[in-house]
Amino acid sequence: MREVNENMSAAAGRRATEEAIERGGVGLTVSDLLAKVQGAAEPSLRPDDGVPSTPHRTAPGTVPPVGPRDIDELATAVAAVAGRYVPAGQLAPDVDFFDAGGTSVNAVELLSALEDELGMSLDLDEVFADARPIALARRRRESTGAVIAVPDTADAVPRPSIQPPPSAVAPPPLTAPSDAAARPEDLTQILADLSLADRLPFVASPDPLPPRRVLLTGATGFLGSHMLLDLLRHSDAHVHCLVRAAGEAAAEARLGEALKSYGLPWSSEVRRRISVLPGDIRHPRLGLSDEVWNTLAHELDSVVSVAAAVDFLRGYQSLRTSNVLGALTLAELAATGRPKPLHHISSVAVFNEVGIPSMGEDDPLAHIDRLIAGYDQTKWAAEVALRRARDHGLVVTALRPGGIGGHTRTGAYNPQDLSSGLISAFGRFRTVPAFRYLNAAPVDWVSRVAVAAVCEPDAWGFDYNLTGEPNTLDDVVRDMALGGMHVRVQDWDEWRTDAVARLEADPVPELAFLTRVLQSPTALKLCEATLKGPAATADRTTALVEALGLPPAARYDARAQLKTFERLADDGLARLPHKDDQPYLWFTETTKGGVGPVGTTPDTPCSMSLTLSIAGMHQLVTDRRVDVRGEVACTAVHPEPLIVERGDIWIRPEEGIPQQHGLRHQLLRYRLKLTDVDGGRWWLEGHKYARARRDVWRQTRALTVELGREGEPASLAGEVVVPADSYVRDQIDGIKVDPRLTSQEKRAAKLTWLAWFGLEMGRGLLGPFARAAADLLDLRRTQTPTEHRR
Repeated sequence: MREVNENMSAAAGRRATEEAIERGGVGLTVSDLLAKVQGAAEPSLRPDDGVPSTPHRTAPGTVPPVGPRDIDELATAVAAVAGRYVPAGQLAPDVDFFDAGGTSVNAVELLSALEDELGMSLDLDEVFADARPIALARRRRESTGAVIAVPDTADAVPRPSIQPPPSAVAPPPLTAPSDAAARPEDLTQILADLSLADRLPFVASPDPLPPRRVLLTGATGFLGSHMLLDLLRHSDAHVHCLVRAAGEAAAEARLGEALKSYGLPWSSEVRRRISVLPGDIRHPRLGLSDEVWNTLAHELDSVVSVAAAVDFLRGYQSLRTSNVLGALTLAELAATGRPKPLHHISSVAVFNEVGIPSMGEDDPLAHIDRLIAGYDQTKWAAEVALRRARDHGLVVTALRPGGIGGHTRTGAYNPQDLSSGLISAFGRFRTVPAFRYLNAAPVDWVSRVAVAAVCEPDAWGFDYNLTGEPNTLDDVVRDMALGGMHVRVQDWDEWRTDAVARLEADPVPELAFLTRVLQSPTALKLCEATLKGPAATADRTTALVEALGLPPAARYDARAQLKTFERLADDGLARLPHKDDQPYLWFTETTKGGVGPVGTTPDTPCSMSLTLSIAGMHQLVTDRRVDVRGEVACTAVHPEPLIVERGDIWIRPEEGIPQQHGLRHQLLRYRLKLTDVDGGRWWLEGHKYARARRDVWRQTRALTVELGREGEPASLAGEVVVPADSYVRDQIDGIKVDPRLTSQEKRAAKLTWLAWFGLEMGRGLLGPFARAAADLLDLRRTQTPTEHRR
């Protein structure tokens, strides 16, 4: 018994020390830390070793020049400088600069300060790779040729509750193959992190019932916020949302603002069915108290892991706390207390190896030594570690989205998502890089399918690719052409160079992250693997969707992206077609007739020679509007023709509903602003009406018009008609299409326009006849005068 108590006491002591380290305490030197982790002789601890301490802040200019100092002293000096650029105003030597709230802009400022104050010359990519002051100090000392005795993994201690044995913390350094992309020190750390899964307890199978109490992380993120609403809409679950904040009130406010920013409701009903927990996946036990942790462990039915640090510039060491250790902490929660399934949002980034042959749901993942981007490495490590957790009985569902596009109905998008950035650049610069496939799906579909897997017990424990139908290069080029955005295909390197030059010449603050990605060698490897990778296949996802009666996967095409493109344009990220651009499609229209003073016979000749055009099919879908230019010849107004300064034609305005329940249904409405050679300004408004009569052919050609001086009522009225012999010649056979399109694209453009316009005209002409038929079939008995008086 005494031996057991001593072991328990020693374990408790190690746990307190480890928790202090995980929280960023600096009561231990790096040497002491290494000795403890590796089981060396333990020096006596100071009374405050288990409490996080505040590092001494060094004022600018007071740090002595770099010399042969101990590495922990250099790390402390770096931390003092870095602390000025994070919200807390201080930074521990073993805490990541970005995890502490530093931004990429702050990183640039930090590099400048380190060079000015400490004489340290570092590369920005070194900061993104590992932004802990201890790592930056080590790299500085390595670059000077000094011998460093501290292993790279010594200061990166795993979480206490899933602490690996000493041999797993610092295995012998790996030597990557000569053509590998990953850094050997990252591979060493990845192996250490994978071993953490072996420390998880064994667990029984959970009850196969739809969850009633769910823990959701990442609810303030783009996908997580949509999954929260889908969980509330499509299940009876009460959702506990883990939100990073100082307190419950701040956490609830942050969640509400996030939902509203994505166009999602933040109502009393939503608040009634959720509980907001201030916490952090980067902290042991999620930063929760023991009481809250134990309550969740015994009351939850399901754990849904969505939260992650998504940054394509940061390295593995910088992202592992959130993306790997956070996932393992959630696995620990799922395995503690009553058995619970863990649903983990992974990513197809686990396949981001250049040259990988396939990306099926059960296909082998990429070789970890061929992944260079820290984000890819952390998603790979988290998924592989959770596969090990399955061997302990934990039910783990891996859900792998590709690019997550904007919402098909609201247009909400993630401004920091690489897919949104690329789509914005495509539309803004009218160029696309040559690629094989884009594996992307809209957020509403990804969220709905993910929630379906969470709520369906038969779906638990498998891997799913939530990538939708992949887009090919031809698909994207054709979709953008249909939207009036003809794009030129460039080689990847040419496109990247051109895009960076344009973004630097005309900076767009919202696309600053894309500029940094396109200038980072590490991030470029990720982009290259994404653009050159195969199409992701999703047979299991397809079967699940079909079995549950959900909308099948569809290509994220121009129509699905429509609302998102509009929001991107409103936010200044993209540029929609403009009437001053090269028209996508156009044709001429000639009308002849007469006008006269309002209320008199229209006996003065009047004709119009117009060119009707559209900038893209986007214009028709959103506005049902056609642009007009040309001239109007009317001697009653001016001896010389009037020029159309601006003109619009609306097709079936107000859905063709007649005004004041009359018998004439609107087919087309013309509004033209005219100028004469003397500078006079005029307006013209015209209407084509449909009636329940036999002269259907003439109704499509006859235009009732009114003219007047700008700011004055109509002074002339009459009718002009498209001659029957010119209608087909001009408006069908005479259609012209953007010459930059291929012959196949031109044919598709014409057929699309004719099909759409023909359908609208058919619906417009059918309306009056349907109304007349309804009046004839009205069987209500007409009231007699006596009944009417009653």
